[in-house]
Amino acid sequence: MKGARRAEQSVDDLVGRAREGDARAVARLISLVEDESPRLREVMAALGPHTGNAQVIGITGSPGVGKSTSTNALVGALRKQDKRIGVLAVDPSSPFSGGALLGDRVRMQDHALDREVYIRSMASRGHLGGLAWSTPQALRVLDAAGCDVIIIETVGVGQSEVEIAGLADTTLVLLAPGMGDGIQAAKAGILEIGDVYVINKADRDGADQVRRDLRSMLALGDRPEGAWRPPIIKTIAHKGDGLDEVVAAIDAHREHLESSGELERRRTRRARDEIEAIAVTALRGKWGNLHGRDDLDTLAEAVVAGEKDPYAAADELLATVSG
Repeated sequence: MKGARRAEQSVDDLVGRAREGDARAVARLISLVEDESPRLREVMAALGPHTGNAQVIGITGSPGVGKSTSTNALVGALRKQDKRIGVLAVDPSSPFSGGALLGDRVRMQDHALDREVYIRSMASRGHLGGLAWSTPQALRVLDAAGCDVIIIETVGVGQSEVEIAGLADTTLVLLAPGMGDGIQAAKAGILEIGDVYVINKADRDGADQVRRDLRSMLALGDRPEGAWRPPIIKTIAHKGDGLDEVVAAIDAHREHLESSGELERRRTRRARDEIEAIAVTALRGKWGNLHGRDDLDTLAEAVVAGEKDPYAAADELLATVSG
Protein backbone atom coordinates (compact mmCIF):
# COMPACT_ATOMS: atom_id res chain seq x y z
CA MET A 1 0.00 0.00 0.00
CA LYS A 2 2.82 2.35 0.87
CA GLY A 3 4.41 1.76 -2.56
CA ALA A 4 1.05 2.33 -4.24
CA ARG A 5 0.59 5.64 -2.43
CA ARG A 6 4.09 6.71 -3.47
CA ALA A 7 3.27 5.83 -7.10
CA GLU A 8 0.07 7.89 -6.88
CA GLN A 9 2.03 10.96 -5.72
CA SER A 10 5.10 10.48 -7.89
CA VAL A 11 4.03 12.59 -10.90
CA ASP A 12 3.61 15.76 -8.83
CA ASP A 13 6.79 14.89 -6.97
CA LEU A 14 8.72 14.34 -10.21
CA VAL A 15 7.48 17.60 -11.71
CA GLY A 16 8.37 19.49 -8.53
CA ARG A 17 11.87 18.04 -8.49
CA ALA A 18 12.30 18.69 -12.22
CA ARG A 19 11.33 22.32 -11.65
CA GLU A 20 14.13 22.50 -9.08
CA GLY A 21 16.65 21.23 -11.61
CA ASP A 22 16.84 17.58 -10.56
CA ALA A 23 18.28 15.79 -13.61
CA ARG A 24 17.03 12.40 -12.42
CA ALA A 25 13.46 13.68 -12.27
CA VAL A 26 13.75 15.17 -15.75
CA ALA A 27 15.12 11.86 -17.05
CA ARG A 28 12.27 9.93 -15.45
CA LEU A 29 9.62 12.23 -16.93
CA ILE A 30 11.11 11.92 -20.42
CA SER A 31 11.23 8.15 -20.01
CA LEU A 32 7.51 8.16 -19.18
CA VAL A 33 6.98 10.14 -22.39
CA GLU A 34 9.08 7.82 -24.56
CA ASP A 35 7.46 4.71 -23.10
CA GLU A 36 3.96 6.15 -23.71
CA SER A 37 3.14 5.50 -20.07
CA PRO A 38 -0.54 5.25 -19.04
CA ARG A 39 0.27 8.18 -16.76
CA LEU A 40 1.38 10.37 -19.66
CA ARG A 41 -1.80 12.46 -19.54
CA GLU A 42 -1.24 13.09 -15.84
CA VAL A 43 2.35 14.14 -16.59
CA MET A 44 1.33 16.55 -19.34
CA ALA A 45 -1.42 18.07 -17.17
CA ALA A 46 1.09 18.71 -14.38
CA LEU A 47 3.64 20.22 -16.76
CA GLY A 48 1.20 22.43 -18.69
CA PRO A 49 1.15 25.51 -16.41
CA HIS A 50 4.96 25.70 -16.46
CA THR A 51 5.56 25.60 -20.23
CA GLY A 52 5.86 28.21 -22.98
CA ASN A 53 8.97 30.03 -21.77
CA ALA A 54 11.89 28.26 -23.46
CA GLN A 55 13.38 29.31 -26.77
CA VAL A 56 13.46 26.29 -29.10
CA ILE A 57 16.30 25.98 -31.61
CA GLY A 58 16.40 23.24 -34.23
CA ILE A 59 19.61 22.03 -35.83
CA THR A 60 19.40 19.95 -38.98
CA GLY A 61 21.45 19.04 -42.01
CA SER A 62 22.77 16.11 -43.97
CA PRO A 63 24.79 13.44 -42.15
CA GLY A 64 28.45 14.45 -41.87
CA VAL A 65 28.05 18.22 -41.78
CA GLY A 66 28.93 18.37 -38.08
CA LYS A 67 25.55 18.67 -36.35
CA SER A 68 26.72 17.19 -33.05
CA THR A 69 29.93 19.24 -33.02
CA SER A 70 27.97 22.39 -33.83
CA THR A 71 25.39 21.61 -31.14
CA ASN A 72 28.20 21.13 -28.63
CA ALA A 73 29.79 24.44 -29.62
CA LEU A 74 26.46 26.28 -29.55
CA VAL A 75 25.76 25.00 -26.04
CA GLY A 76 29.12 26.42 -24.96
CA ALA A 77 28.37 29.81 -26.53
CA LEU A 78 24.94 30.00 -24.87
CA ARG A 79 26.35 28.95 -21.50
CA LYS A 80 28.58 32.05 -21.64
CA GLN A 81 25.29 33.98 -21.42
CA ASP A 82 24.46 32.01 -18.25
CA LYS A 83 21.51 30.29 -19.89
CA ARG A 84 20.17 26.93 -18.79
CA ILE A 85 20.24 24.57 -21.76
CA GLY A 86 18.34 21.42 -22.68
CA VAL A 87 19.41 19.27 -25.63
CA LEU A 88 17.31 16.61 -27.34
CA ALA A 89 19.54 14.70 -29.75
CA VAL A 90 17.45 12.43 -31.97
CA ASP A 91 19.38 9.38 -33.18
CA PRO A 92 18.56 6.41 -35.40
CA SER A 93 17.13 3.46 -33.49
CA SER A 94 19.12 0.35 -32.70
CA PRO A 95 17.69 -2.62 -34.65
CA PHE A 96 18.25 -4.74 -31.54
CA SER A 97 17.15 -2.71 -28.52
CA GLY A 98 15.11 0.04 -30.20
CA GLY A 99 17.17 2.61 -28.29
CA ALA A 100 19.31 5.44 -29.63
CA LEU A 101 22.46 4.25 -31.40
CA LEU A 102 24.54 7.11 -30.01
CA GLY A 103 24.64 8.09 -26.35
CA ASP A 104 24.24 11.60 -24.98
CA ARG A 105 27.46 11.53 -22.95
CA VAL A 106 29.44 10.32 -25.98
CA ARG A 107 28.20 13.21 -28.10
CA MET A 108 28.93 16.14 -25.82
CA GLN A 109 31.54 15.31 -23.22
CA ASP A 110 32.37 18.98 -22.72
CA HIS A 111 29.04 19.58 -20.95
CA ALA A 112 28.40 16.19 -19.32
CA LEU A 113 29.19 17.50 -15.83
CA ASP A 114 27.53 20.92 -16.20
CA ARG A 115 24.43 20.95 -13.94
CA GLU A 116 22.90 23.71 -16.09
CA VAL A 117 22.96 21.55 -19.24
CA TYR A 118 20.66 18.56 -19.70
CA ILE A 119 21.39 16.30 -22.68
CA ARG A 120 19.13 13.47 -23.78
CA SER A 121 19.49 11.13 -26.75
CA MET A 122 16.17 9.98 -28.17
CA ALA A 123 15.62 7.09 -30.57
CA SER A 124 13.65 7.92 -33.71
CA ARG A 125 12.07 4.41 -33.53
CA GLY A 126 11.31 4.47 -37.23
CA HIS A 127 9.48 7.80 -37.13
CA LEU A 128 10.05 9.79 -40.32
CA GLY A 129 10.71 13.50 -40.33
CA GLY A 130 14.07 13.51 -38.54
CA LEU A 131 12.51 13.51 -35.06
CA ALA A 132 11.13 10.99 -32.59
CA TRP A 133 7.36 10.73 -32.14
CA SER A 134 7.74 11.79 -28.50
CA THR A 135 9.97 14.83 -29.17
CA PRO A 136 7.20 17.45 -28.67
CA GLN A 137 6.30 15.99 -25.26
CA ALA A 138 9.96 15.70 -24.23
CA LEU A 139 10.35 19.35 -25.22
CA ARG A 140 7.54 20.21 -22.78
CA VAL A 141 9.39 18.41 -20.00
CA LEU A 142 12.55 20.46 -20.54
CA ASP A 143 10.52 23.66 -20.90
CA ALA A 144 8.76 23.06 -17.60
CA ALA A 145 12.09 22.14 -15.99
CA GLY A 146 13.24 25.72 -16.47
CA CYS A 147 15.47 25.49 -19.54
CA ASP A 148 15.99 28.91 -21.13
CA VAL A 149 16.96 27.35 -24.46
CA ILE A 150 16.13 23.90 -25.84
CA ILE A 151 18.20 22.64 -28.77
CA ILE A 152 16.78 19.83 -30.88
CA GLU A 153 19.25 18.04 -33.14
CA THR A 154 17.64 15.91 -35.84
CA VAL A 155 18.72 12.52 -37.20
CA GLY A 156 19.63 14.00 -40.57
CA VAL A 157 17.74 15.76 -43.27
CA GLY A 158 16.27 14.70 -46.57
CA GLN A 159 13.18 15.54 -48.55
CA SER A 160 10.82 14.16 -45.89
CA GLU A 161 12.83 15.10 -42.81
CA VAL A 162 11.70 18.67 -42.29
CA GLU A 163 9.48 18.29 -39.22
CA ILE A 164 11.93 20.34 -37.20
CA ALA A 165 10.68 23.54 -38.85
CA GLY A 166 7.28 22.95 -37.29
CA LEU A 167 8.70 22.32 -33.83
CA ALA A 168 11.44 24.95 -33.48
CA ASP A 169 11.19 28.70 -33.08
CA THR A 170 14.43 29.06 -35.04
CA THR A 171 15.78 26.40 -37.41
CA LEU A 172 19.50 26.24 -38.20
CA VAL A 173 20.36 24.38 -41.41
CA LEU A 174 23.93 23.13 -41.61
CA LEU A 175 25.85 22.58 -44.83
CA ALA A 176 29.51 21.79 -45.43
CA PRO A 177 31.84 22.01 -48.41
CA GLY A 178 33.00 18.81 -50.02
CA MET A 179 29.84 16.88 -49.14
CA GLY A 180 28.91 16.53 -52.80
CA ASP A 181 25.16 16.59 -52.19
CA GLY A 182 25.01 19.56 -49.84
CA ILE A 183 23.31 21.89 -52.28
CA GLN A 184 21.23 19.03 -53.69
CA ALA A 185 19.86 18.51 -50.18
CA ALA A 186 19.03 22.20 -50.06
CA LYS A 187 17.13 21.92 -53.32
CA ALA A 188 15.14 19.04 -51.87
CA GLY A 189 13.38 21.24 -49.36
CA ILE A 190 15.91 22.83 -47.03
CA LEU A 191 15.47 26.24 -48.62
CA GLU A 192 11.96 26.32 -47.22
CA ILE A 193 12.75 25.57 -43.58
CA GLY A 194 15.97 27.43 -42.69
CA ASP A 195 15.94 30.59 -40.58
CA VAL A 196 19.74 30.64 -40.32
CA TYR A 197 22.10 28.82 -42.68
CA VAL A 198 25.44 27.67 -41.31
CA ILE A 199 28.30 26.51 -43.54
CA ASN A 200 30.37 24.44 -41.14
CA LYS A 201 33.93 23.23 -41.78
CA ALA A 202 34.52 26.57 -43.50
CA ASP A 203 38.29 25.99 -43.44
CA ARG A 204 37.83 23.46 -46.24
CA ASP A 205 38.11 24.32 -49.92
CA GLY A 206 34.78 25.18 -51.49
CA ALA A 207 33.17 26.95 -48.53
CA ASP A 208 32.87 30.23 -50.44
CA GLN A 209 31.36 28.44 -53.43
CA VAL A 210 28.75 26.77 -51.22
CA ARG A 211 27.92 30.18 -49.79
CA ARG A 212 27.54 31.74 -53.25
CA ASP A 213 25.37 28.88 -54.50
CA LEU A 214 23.19 29.03 -51.42
CA ARG A 215 22.81 32.80 -51.64
CA SER A 216 21.79 32.50 -55.30
CA MET A 217 19.13 29.91 -54.54
CA LEU A 218 17.75 31.87 -51.59
CA ALA A 219 17.47 34.93 -53.83
CA LEU A 220 15.14 32.97 -56.12
CA GLY A 221 12.64 32.52 -53.30
CA ASP A 222 9.52 34.67 -53.21
CA ARG A 223 9.61 36.39 -49.82
CA PRO A 224 7.05 39.07 -48.94
CA GLU A 225 8.18 42.54 -47.88
CA GLY A 226 9.25 42.61 -44.26
CA ALA A 227 9.89 38.86 -44.15
CA TRP A 228 12.94 37.47 -42.41
CA ARG A 229 15.98 37.14 -44.66
CA PRO A 230 18.00 34.10 -43.54
CA PRO A 231 21.67 34.96 -43.00
CA ILE A 232 24.44 32.64 -44.16
CA ILE A 233 27.23 32.19 -41.62
CA LYS A 234 30.52 30.33 -41.96
CA THR A 235 31.78 28.39 -38.94
CA ILE A 236 34.48 25.99 -37.83
CA ALA A 237 32.53 24.40 -35.02
CA HIS A 238 35.30 22.31 -33.47
CA LYS A 239 37.34 25.50 -33.01
CA GLY A 240 34.37 27.64 -31.98
CA ASP A 241 34.91 30.01 -34.91
CA GLY A 242 31.78 31.86 -36.03
CA LEU A 243 29.62 30.71 -33.09
CA ASP A 244 29.17 34.25 -31.74
CA GLU A 245 27.72 35.23 -35.14
CA VAL A 246 25.36 32.26 -35.00
CA VAL A 247 24.13 33.27 -31.53
CA ALA A 248 23.65 36.86 -32.72
CA ALA A 249 21.63 35.63 -35.71
CA ILE A 250 19.45 33.48 -33.43
CA ASP A 251 18.82 36.48 -31.16
CA ALA A 252 17.99 38.70 -34.15
CA HIS A 253 15.56 36.09 -35.46
CA ARG A 254 13.88 35.85 -32.06
CA GLU A 255 13.39 39.63 -32.02
CA HIS A 256 11.89 39.47 -35.51
CA LEU A 257 9.51 36.67 -34.49
CA GLU A 258 8.30 38.59 -31.46
CA SER A 259 7.89 41.94 -33.21
CA SER A 260 6.05 40.44 -36.20
CA GLY A 261 3.77 38.14 -34.19
CA GLU A 262 5.22 35.13 -35.99
CA LEU A 263 6.42 33.54 -32.74
CA GLU A 264 2.86 33.14 -31.48
CA ARG A 265 1.70 31.86 -34.88
CA ARG A 266 4.48 29.28 -35.00
CA ARG A 267 3.75 28.05 -31.50
CA THR A 268 0.03 27.83 -32.27
CA ARG A 269 0.82 25.70 -35.33
CA ARG A 270 3.10 23.56 -33.16
CA ALA A 271 0.33 22.97 -30.64
CA ARG A 272 -2.17 22.23 -33.41
CA ASP A 273 0.14 19.63 -34.98
CA GLU A 274 0.76 18.06 -31.56
CA ILE A 275 -2.97 17.79 -30.84
CA GLU A 276 -3.58 16.28 -34.27
CA ALA A 277 -0.82 13.69 -33.83
CA ILE A 278 -2.14 12.65 -30.42
CA ALA A 279 -5.71 12.40 -31.73
CA VAL A 280 -4.71 10.32 -34.78
CA THR A 281 -2.65 8.00 -32.57
CA ALA A 282 -5.60 7.58 -30.22
CA LEU A 283 -7.89 6.75 -33.15
CA ARG A 284 -5.47 4.13 -34.41
CA GLY A 285 -5.34 2.62 -30.96
CA LYS A 286 -9.13 2.58 -30.78
CA TRP A 287 -9.50 0.94 -34.17
CA GLY A 288 -6.73 -1.58 -33.65
CA ASN A 289 -4.96 -3.35 -36.49
CA LEU A 290 -7.11 -2.87 -39.56
CA HIS A 291 -4.96 -5.30 -41.55
CA GLY A 292 -6.20 -8.16 -39.39
CA ARG A 293 -9.90 -7.58 -40.11
CA ASP A 294 -11.80 -10.05 -42.28
CA ASP A 295 -14.11 -7.33 -43.58
CA LEU A 296 -11.08 -5.47 -44.95
CA ASP A 297 -10.25 -8.51 -47.10
CA THR A 298 -13.87 -8.68 -48.26
CA LEU A 299 -13.84 -5.01 -49.22
CA ALA A 300 -10.50 -5.41 -51.02
CA GLU A 301 -11.91 -8.28 -53.06
CA ALA A 302 -14.93 -6.15 -53.97
CA VAL A 303 -12.65 -3.35 -55.18
CA VAL A 304 -10.60 -5.78 -57.30
CA ALA A 305 -13.82 -7.18 -58.77
CA GLY A 306 -14.99 -3.68 -59.68
CA GLU A 307 -17.99 -3.92 -57.37
CA LYS A 308 -16.83 -1.00 -55.21
CA ASP A 309 -14.43 1.89 -55.60
CA PRO A 310 -11.68 2.40 -52.95
CA TYR A 311 -13.35 5.48 -51.46
CA ALA A 312 -16.69 3.74 -50.98
CA ALA A 313 -14.88 0.77 -49.44
CA ALA A 314 -12.96 3.05 -47.08
CA ASP A 315 -16.19 4.80 -46.02
CA GLU A 316 -17.79 1.42 -45.30
CA LEU A 317 -14.77 0.33 -43.25
CA LEU A 318 -14.78 3.59 -41.27
CA ALA A 319 -18.49 3.19 -40.54
CA THR A 320 -17.83 -0.33 -39.29
CA VAL A 321 -14.91 0.48 -36.98
CA SER A 322 -16.51 3.70 -35.72
CA GLY A 323 -19.79 2.02 -34.97
